[in-house]
Amino acid sequence: MSEFNENTDIYRISRADGKEFILVGTAHISQESKDLVAKAIEEEHPDTVCVELDEGRLKSLEDPDRWKKTDLRKIIREHQLGTLIANLVLGSYQKRMGMQTGVRPGAELYGAILKSREVDVPIVLADRDIKVTLRRTWSSTPWYRKFSLIASLFASLFDKTEVSEEELRKIKSQDSLSTMMQEFGETFPEVKTVLIDERDQYLASRIRNAPGKRILAVVGAGHVAGIRQIIEEDRPLPSEESLCEIKPSSALFKILGWTITAAIILSIVFVGFQSGIEKAGELTLNWFLYTGGGAMLGAIVAGAHPLAIITALVMAPFTGLTPLIGVGFFVALVQVYMRPPRVSEFETVSEDIWKVSRWWRNRVTRVILCFLLPGIPAIIGKIIALVGIYKAF
Repeated sequence: MSEFNENTDIYRISRADGKEFILVGTAHISQESKDLVAKAIEEEHPDTVCVELDEGRLKSLEDPDRWKKTDLRKIIREHQLGTLIANLVLGSYQKRMGMQTGVRPGAELYGAILKSREVDVPIVLADRDIKVTLRRTWSSTPWYRKFSLIASLFASLFDKTEVSEEELRKIKSQDSLSTMMQEFGETFPEVKTVLIDERDQYLASRIRNAPGKRILAVVGAGHVAGIRQIIEEDRPLPSEESLCEIKPSSALFKILGWTITAAIILSIVFVGFQSGIEKAGELTLNWFLYTGGGAMLGAIVAGAHPLAIITALVMAPFTGLTPLIGVGFFVALVQVYMRPPRVSEFETVSEDIWKVSRWWRNRVTRVILCFLLPGIPAIIGKIIALVGIYKAF
């Protein structure tokens, strides 16, 4: 049996075994939600409080200055810069929306943690690791839609939407929320599956298995309907481990990538036998000039350090022959070693990312530019070089 109090955004689900679940739907930048959570924990006297947080996000809320300790070199070496970029964009967007309402993003979630500690109630961090969610989102998106996803992500930086508490109340209403999720699902169904549906399952599993008879869960309003349905129907769920698995890259694309590499090299060798070593040398030189020159141009546009620009020139011809790694990895790594970001730049990066004019001033965003920009002209150079090889072949 379930009960919904429209005035307080609280859902109650009672099961035959005597266990009761109290779902508190919130907006992450709402003062009203922050007040509601504290009041609910105080008045409901739950045995356990589940919060839509993972360890990493909790640490960020507890220590807002963690940015100062970010080791960009380690992030790049571990191939996590893409995850960092997505986090930056999403976090920056939410922070800007929060500034309009005067509430720090996630304040109601952290408020639930503080209130639970105050009344000495056990806490369950119920959300999946954000890094896992982002990586599963990327891996589940078809390659031909990844560019649209990236474009949509960066387009959010220029969204000037003003949000008030009244509009937040509308967003939290069930009908509006269902419509919004439906529209999002139509645009990027695979992303909705990972960001919403899978997390509904993961959150519901953690909430359902929480200790005690009276469980209060603080979750974003967008997850309430899915979680409620799962708990009410006592629906069987995939294991938490399976929801955290990262799909390996398709072997087909790796095979295809290495096949193209072999074809390029063999074509040049064949041309050497047919037309002489000079022609093969010319094609090889063109490959280096076009791919390396394109990457170097991208690095210059990114405002890279001179050594990083040279790295782009040298490494692009080799990374162009492998499907495993891009030239941006090396350019960004050299950039961060030669011009490491200052502490003050980590503090302002979430504001600087809003304006394109600041991207070249902040060393954090400049590292990101060094990661992204060399690859595009390098690919164009690669295509030009391949056309030359094809004609000679």
